[in-house]
Amino acid sequence: MERKLAAVMMADVSGYGLLSQADEEGARVRFRADLSDIFEQRIAEHCGRLIKTMGDGLLVEFPSVVEAVRCAVEVQRAKSKNRDRDKHQLEFRIGINLGDVIVEGDDIHGDGVIIAERLQSLAEPGGIVISGTAYDHVEKHLDVAFISLGEKRLKHVYKPIRTYRIVLDGVGSRRKVKKSRGRRLFAIAGCLLLLAAASIGMWWWRPWDRPVETLLTPQQDLPLPDKPSIAVLPFANVSDDPKQEYFADGMTDGLVTELAQISELFVIARNSTFSYKGKAVSPRQVSKDLGVRYILEGSVQRAGDQLRINAKLIDSLNGGHVWAGKFDGTLSDVFALQDKVTSGIADALAVRLTSASETRKLGYQTPVSAAFDAFLRGWEHHRRSTPEDLVKAIPFFERAIELDPGYGRAYAAAAMVYARIYLWHWNSQLPISRSEAKAKAVEYLESARKSKTALGHQAASLLSEADWQHPAAVAELKEAIALEPGDSWSYALMAFVLTSSGRPEEAIPHIRTAMRLDPKPPSFFMYVLGLTEFSMENFQAAATAARTSTELNPEDDSSLLLLAAAYGHLGLKRDAAAAIARFNKLSVEHGGIAATISTCPSLDFALPDDRERLHRGLRFAGVPENPTGIDSGKELEPAEIRSLLFGQRLRGRVLGSGEAHEMIISPGGRATLSGGWTSLGIGNPSDVEVRIDGNEVCFSQKETALCGVVLRNPGGLAASENEFVWYYGDRALTFSPLDFP
Repeated sequence: MERKLAAVMMADVSGYGLLSQADEEGARVRFRADLSDIFEQRIAEHCGRLIKTMGDGLLVEFPSVVEAVRCAVEVQRAKSKNRDRDKHQLEFRIGINLGDVIVEGDDIHGDGVIIAERLQSLAEPGGIVISGTAYDHVEKHLDVAFISLGEKRLKHVYKPIRTYRIVLDGVGSRRKVKKSRGRRLFAIAGCLLLLAAASIGMWWWRPWDRPVETLLTPQQDLPLPDKPSIAVLPFANVSDDPKQEYFADGMTDGLVTELAQISELFVIARNSTFSYKGKAVSPRQVSKDLGVRYILEGSVQRAGDQLRINAKLIDSLNGGHVWAGKFDGTLSDVFALQDKVTSGIADALAVRLTSASETRKLGYQTPVSAAFDAFLRGWEHHRRSTPEDLVKAIPFFERAIELDPGYGRAYAAAAMVYARIYLWHWNSQLPISRSEAKAKAVEYLESARKSKTALGHQAASLLSEADWQHPAAVAELKEAIALEPGDSWSYALMAFVLTSSGRPEEAIPHIRTAMRLDPKPPSFFMYVLGLTEFSMENFQAAATAARTSTELNPEDDSSLLLLAAAYGHLGLKRDAAAAIARFNKLSVEHGGIAATISTCPSLDFALPDDRERLHRGLRFAGVPENPTGIDSGKELEPAEIRSLLFGQRLRGRVLGSGEAHEMIISPGGRATLSGGWTSLGIGNPSDVEVRIDGNEVCFSQKETALCGVVLRNPGGLAASENEFVWYYGDRALTFSPLDFP
C-alpha cells in the first residue's frame, strides 16, 4: 500500500439531481462540455491529474496545493463569466484539501479525499472551500480573500477541520478581510457565550439521538448513476392462495439477482425495495428515495404448476411505461419466464446480455421445479438473517439438494448458513459443535464451487475470515463482485474483512458502495460501518452507526458492545452504561455472562491495536476487568479442582439459558459430555481430554479446546454453595459433584 501527501480537489454539480430529472440528456451534455472545455484544460495547465468522474462530480490530484487552488479559482471565474451568457449552465461546488492519501493503481482514496469531498459539500454553488492545511500553504501566494468558517465537524472525520471560503470578487480583498478580523473578536466572544448556552440546550435536546428513519434517510436527493438504474419492487401475489407469498417474493429475488449480474445496470438491493412491500407508493417517490430512474413492478399468479407473470418497467421521470410483458407457463418454465423479463428489460434499456451472464445462470437455476420451490422456502428464512431463521432454512436447502444434486445455489446457500454459524458462534441454536458447523460448511462449499455463484464465494470468504485468513477472504469477495457487480452484500463483506484486518481506509469505499446499492441498509451494514469508523477513531460516527444498527436489530449484542466502547471514548458514561446494561441482559438471555474486559468478545477485530482500542473504550464505559470473584481470592487450587472433577459424575446448567449438562470424568482425565455443551461450542463426544493448567480447566476435542477459569460460587451466580462456576470466554456454566434433585 502506497501513501503520500497530495493536494486533492473535489468538484460537484449543485442540484444535479433536479436538473437531470428535468432534462437528463441536456444535463449530461452540459457536464461533459464543462469537463472538456473548462476543467480539463485548466487541470493540465496546473499539472493536475484527473483521477475520475463520478456521475456529476470529479476527483483531481495536484502536486502542489497552490496550483490546485489556482485551478479552482480559474474554473469558477470562467464559469462566472459564462453565467451572463447562459442562464441554464451548471454551477459547481469545489472543495480542496492537502492531506494523506492511499494510492491504489490509478485511483486515490483515504482521509485526504474524504475531507475534500466533505469540504465540497460546504461550498456554495460557484464557490470554493478549502481546509486549514491548504490555507496555511496558499494564503500568501494568491490574489483572493479568505473568510474563516471556523472549525467544522465533518461526517466520517473524527477531528474538527479548519475551513476557509475563498472570496472571488476582486483582487486585494484579502487585506480587507484581515483588517476586519480584529473587529470580529468581540463578536466571536459573544458568539462563544451563546454557543455555551446553546450546548447546554443541545445536551438536553440531544439531536444526535434522532430516530433511525432520519439517520438512514438521505439529506438530499441521491444523484442518478451514470448507467441505467433500476429498482425491482416486490411482485404482488395475486394467487388465490395467500401462502404463495414466499413464491412471489422469491421471483422478485430471482429478478434482482439476474439483473445484478449485468455490469451495465445499477440495481438496488432487495433489502431496500422490500421496505415498500404492501405499501402504496408512486414510482417517483421510489426514485427519489433510492436514487434510480426506472422502477420494475409486477405480479405473480400461481395455480398448482401454472404460472403467470405480469411485469412493467416505468420511467420515474415522466411516469411512462418503457416496457411491459405478460408471460404464461408452468413451474418447470420458471427460469425461462424470468429470463424473458430480464431480456425485455435489457432490450428496453439498450444494455447487453453477455455470454458470460448466460453461463452464470447454470449455477443459479435448476431443472427440478420442486427443488426450486424448496429453495425459495429456505431463502424466505435465510434473508431474515437471524440465528433462529438460519436454522429453519437448513432443512429446505438440504431438501433442494436432495431433489437436485446439481443445484449450485442450494449448496451455496447451505454453505453460507453454516459459515455464518461458524463465524459468529451461533452453533448453540443447533445440536452440533462449532467445528461440526465448519465441517458442514466446507462440505457444501465443495459442491457449490462446481457452479460459480456470488453466494458461494461469499460463504467461502466467511470461512476464511473466521480463521483470520484475510487475503483468502478478500480474494473470494473479489470473485463475488466480478460475478454479481450489483450484490450489495459482497461490498459490505469486503468492508468487513478489510476492517477486521486493519485496513479501514480501504473499507470505506466498499461500505459506501454497499449502502448506495442498498440505501435502506440492513443492520449488518451499519455494524460494519461502525466497526470501520471505530477503527479509524471516528468515535462519533461509530456511535451513530452502531446505535442505528441496534435500532434496526435490537438483538444485535455486538453492536451494543461497539456502541458502549464508542460512547466510552466520547466520555458519554451514562449512555455507555445504558448500552452495557442492554448488552448484559441479552448476553445472559443467550446463555452468556455480563461483560468484562477479560471475557468480552473482540467483536471482529483481528489486530491487537484494534482490540486494545475496544477494551480502552469499554474501560472508559466502566466495564470491569474480570467477572465478579476472580479478583477476590475465590480461585481454586489445581489440587482442589482435580478432586472436584476427576473420577466424578457432575451435573449443572449453562448460566442464562438454563440448559442442563452432564459430564463423567475418569480419574485419568477422559470425559464423556452430554446436554448443554453444544451452546459452548463443543458437541457431545464420548471421548474428551480434560486437563488442568493452574486454575484453568481445558476440555479438548479434536481441534477444539475450551479453556476457562474455575471459581467458587462467585457473586452468588451459583444456585448453592455446592456449585462452582467455570468461565469460558463470555460464557459460563455451573457444576457440582452432587446430583441435583
